[in-house]
Amino acid sequence: MNFKTYIIIAFVTLFFVSCGAKKSIVKPKNKAQKESQAFKKLPSVKQNAHVKKLVKKNKKLNKYTLTYIKKYAPLAVIKMHEYKIPASITLAQGILESGNGRSVLASKSNNHFGIKCHKGWTGKRVYHDDDKKDDCFRKYKYVERSYNDHSQFLTGRKRYAFLFKYKTSDYKKWAKGLKKAGYATDKKYPSKLIGIIQNYQLYEFDKVKKSDLKRDKKADKKKRKEAESDKKNQENKSLRKGKIHTVKKGETLYAISKKYTVSVLQLQKLNNLQGTTLSIGQQLRIK
Repeated sequence: MNFKTYIIIAFVTLFFVSCGAKKSIVKPKNKAQKESQAFKKLPSVKQNAHVKKLVKKNKKLNKYTLTYIKKYAPLAVIKMHEYKIPASITLAQGILESGNGRSVLASKSNNHFGIKCHKGWTGKRVYHDDDKKDDCFRKYKYVERSYNDHSQFLTGRKRYAFLFKYKTSDYKKWAKGLKKAGYATDKKYPSKLIGIIQNYQLYEFDKVKKSDLKRDKKADKKKRKEAESDKKNQENKSLRKGKIHTVKKGETLYAISKKYTVSVLQLQKLNNLQGTTLSIGQQLRIK
């Protein structure tokens, strides 16, 4: 074998090795990557222009709050149209409860609204000193899930029902109503929310119409279907293990007991229920 042949063999070998190496580092997208990409594709609600205008008038505004607004305003507006909660309230609560997304609870657990575990919570949890030592707080894999859970938390509990009689433009009533319903123990909670909303003119986001949201309708529909499918799979998985049932609209404790062939009394004991009243989204232990 001559020198030229050796050169050709070496070149061919090197070519296939390099191709194999490139091929090995290509990985399929996981759920975290997919959700992250979906978050990047959120529609604009002109939040960048809004922040720019604020800074022009007052350069002393908190830079972390401004960054938070630029990042999460679209998500707050989307949730407003889905759940009828003012975007200004959602944003102000996120800013206040998460310390502009920089608190330990927000940065490590993606909990932007200080929502505690409460009865029926089966997701991940973390413990922080709050009203009590080592209070239990919900932990989320993504910030988007924290925003979604915040909306479901308010819509799924009777004590917040009166809030939805207020217009989404009446952020003052919402701020005072949240305190009245017991969302926070801080007496100054309403004034703090109102102060944030007014200082950063968050009420402007309450004016954004659904038709103003520029989204890919097909992609949005696909995302909803995927989310519903994922939720259903999770529920089915939990049900197969005999763990939980998520209460849906119109369901009664009696109907649920018949569905799983357990007595009403068993369900009450398992879930520490005093009566038979249920709320939408409430999670019940079955076995």
